[in-house]
Amino acid sequence: MSSKGLSAGTVGLVGAVVIGLSCIAPAYTMTAALGPTVSEVGYQVPALVLVGFVPMLLVALGYRELNRAMPDSGTTFTWATRALGPWVGWMAGWGLVAATVLVLSNLAGIAVDFLFLLLAQVSGNAGLADLASNTAVNVLVCLAFMAGATAVAYRDMQTTQRLQYALVGFQLLVLVLFAGVALYRAATGEPGSEPVSLEWFDPTAVPSTAALAAGLSLSIFIFWGWDVTLTMNEETKDPDRTPGRAATVTVVVILTVYLLLAVSLLSFAGTGETGHGLGNPDIQDNAFFALAGPVLGPLAALVSLAVLTSSASSLQSTFVSPARTLLAMGHYGALPTWFARVHPRFFTPGNATVAAAVVASAFYAVMRVVSENVLWDTITALGMMICFYYGATAFACVWYFRRQWFDSVRSALLTLVSPLVGGVVLAVLFVTTLVDSTDPEYGSGSSVGGVGLVFLLGVGVIGLGAVLMVAQRLARPAFFRSETLRRSDSTTDLVPASTDREHA
Repeated sequence: MSSKGLSAGTVGLVGAVVIGLSCIAPAYTMTAALGPTVSEVGYQVPALVLVGFVPMLLVALGYRELNRAMPDSGTTFTWATRALGPWVGWMAGWGLVAATVLVLSNLAGIAVDFLFLLLAQVSGNAGLADLASNTAVNVLVCLAFMAGATAVAYRDMQTTQRLQYALVGFQLLVLVLFAGVALYRAATGEPGSEPVSLEWFDPTAVPSTAALAAGLSLSIFIFWGWDVTLTMNEETKDPDRTPGRAATVTVVVILTVYLLLAVSLLSFAGTGETGHGLGNPDIQDNAFFALAGPVLGPLAALVSLAVLTSSASSLQSTFVSPARTLLAMGHYGALPTWFARVHPRFFTPGNATVAAAVVASAFYAVMRVVSENVLWDTITALGMMICFYYGATAFACVWYFRRQWFDSVRSALLTLVSPLVGGVVLAVLFVTTLVDSTDPEYGSGSSVGGVGLVFLLGVGVIGLGAVLMVAQRLARPAFFRSETLRRSDSTTDLVPASTDREHA
């Protein structure tokens, strides 16, 4: 059992990778991202995927080094506190929790949409798809998905792993089948198809620096979620090494899947703006659904089922990160100790899991009724928080290992160069998104007083975190005086102060 009461040694390398893949949700992510990206860069989508992969890999390497030195379920929160102090650590933890809790509502909403699309597809009754637009039906089914995912996440990690093996395995099988058939049809002369070209992989052929920047921003969306493998570090076998390896493997596997899908569908459908061309604005919101029939014929429903499976499985696995971060924040006295309670039978952060589910469910239900624009603009604004907490972790890695930067070439690359470059890229994206989102046309096009709603929501969520942090400073000053989690570096004692144990 870990120091926080979690079940140690229950997750192996394969299990961690599978949960990481599930959290990223490649089927859902790619069907949402492919069309809009084609509209920006045409055939250079594979090049943008490669460009976007670089900062994620660099940050993942920094995460791996931090995990090797300090395996802790609090990950970003704990590491940033150790390296940069309690104020930065608390806000970094808030960024992770806010992003993951709010995206839970998005995943549940997507699962509802694809459930009714699948029912319409299988039954031949197109009207069933419209049920997703009925607010009452949508919210009730969404809450049912959330309840089911919470029930699984509340139980032991073995249950989560068994479920994810089935869901992720099916998802990847369908995606590989989809890509393989698309490549075969393109190779046999499908009308509108194009032969695969190495030029598609050339980043210098991207038409503009703005499009290149869009590719980096895209990486935040399509690769986000791999860090869940690190939040399970107190529950993995060989916690010093397995989570870091799982993060690296997860990012590389996702890169391979994305390149396969991008190349196969570009070759099959082309970038035309009519028919099933990927440049057609009528199909860009859900490219896989539009291409499922032309590619797989009578098996088209498998694609909708894969995307439904993708969003549903990601909904369940995404609970892992916020629950364990909240657990760590409660354990070290940064939040009430209620969050630090572990279920005596399942050895999971039960209270933290339920709290995340309640907040996500309430947020979705209220926003779906009040304004769908506000709901989706909040999701768009999450990119700021993701850049913030990934970037904070990268800089924490650089500073924490500052005394050993030049001990070896490996140390210089993994503790200085990689996380520093990755952190700088994320910082630039954070500022760029902050500035761009002030435009009223950004996101849904909604604004308040001439300022984009996405900007106001993003800043509002971060500001709410700052207010809560000040409240916790008044209620729990010990953490902010570094009494329960000491600031340190790679050359000092890493054992928490004795007061830490009082929160266990």
